[in-house]
Amino acid sequence: MRINADFSQRASVTPEQYQWLTAPQGGVERVMLDRLGAEKARATSIVRYAPDSHFPRHGHPGGEEILVLSGTFSDEGGDYPAGWYVRNPPGSAHEPFSREGATLFVKLWQMPPEEDRRVRIDTRDPASWRREDDGCEVCPLFSSDAERVCLHRLAPGKALLAEAVNGAELLVLDGELLADGEPYPQGSWIRLPVGDQPRIVAGAQGVSVYLKTGHLAEVIGEG
Repeated sequence: MRINADFSQRASVTPEQYQWLTAPQGGVERVMLDRLGAEKARATSIVRYAPDSHFPRHGHPGGEEILVLSGTFSDEGGDYPAGWYVRNPPGSAHEPFSREGATLFVKLWQMPPEEDRRVRIDTRDPASWRREDDGCEVCPLFSSDAERVCLHRLAPGKALLAEAVNGAELLVLDGELLADGEPYPQGSWIRLPVGDQPRIVAGAQGVSVYLKTGHLAEVIGEG
């Protein structure tokens, strides 16, 4: 299966374009944002757990990255309410579930095999944030030679990605983002290929956004 699989092109999915598909496990649905492969795939998705739903225990040979958007996501390691960032390295395994239901942003098979860091960050904790010189706020989530992941809070009209990066991926968490004047409301996902540098600014009410940079150079040839 190939969805938004040409990494040399810009890709985006807005909430009105969501297509919810039932996963093999009952009570779990997903919106496929990009995908290379069948059920075991390099994939980026919005995943929705119904109350009292669960996945059987499974491994993540290529790692798993999760941002909890709403509800509470759980596994044998604990409960992760909305705002938690969870990063499970290659070779990890778990048995996830949700008692109350949850919506997640999930990335699979996108980590190098040598990565071994397990990350748990509560992005709703003020201590997780820092104010930059330009007045914007940043919540660092993960950084390596290959990629940087963080959340940003921008005041109205403030610019994001003022400098060139090796590709970028964004998820609008709150407010609205403008890319070359085109509006992207809460829930919108955007992937920018290496070399693409649109003018991205916060909308009239400001914006909170997930941002990953530097990770797309290695997949540029897979389109």
